[in-house]
Amino acid sequence: MTAKPNETPPEDLLQAAWAVWENAYVPYSTYRVGAALRSESGTVYQGANIENASYGLGRCAEQSAIQAMASAGDRGFTEIVVVTDDTPPASPCGACRQVLHEFGPQATVYMVNREGVVRVASVEELLPLGFSLG
Repeated sequence: MTAKPNETPPEDLLQAAWAVWENAYVPYSTYRVGAALRSESGTVYQGANIENASYGLGRCAEQSAIQAMASAGDRGFTEIVVVTDDTPPASPCGACRQVLHEFGPQATVYMVNREGVVRVASVEELLPLGFSLG
């Protein structure tokens, strides 16, 4: 993962990610994640992680944001901000990396924590040789 400490996430996405972070449904892990992405059309979509008593049925914040985007009819994104309380900032899990790859392999991923530490990578850096049927 490329650390690019001088790169800052877009302020509108950062604020949207922290706002939705508050809405995370995490009664089991108490681990909140918020995500906000910009679609290729310029629309901002948000997602928070949503847990379920049947653990495998939960959704990560990144997947929730992608699902909101795709449900609205957009099919690609250019950048996403993912926020957590972790130090260093957490990166998307493997499943999220594949979902992000489906809709934006060239997209920029900003991983940010409460202290303002930022890690930046492209989706392709996070998932080299991602699976594709094309």
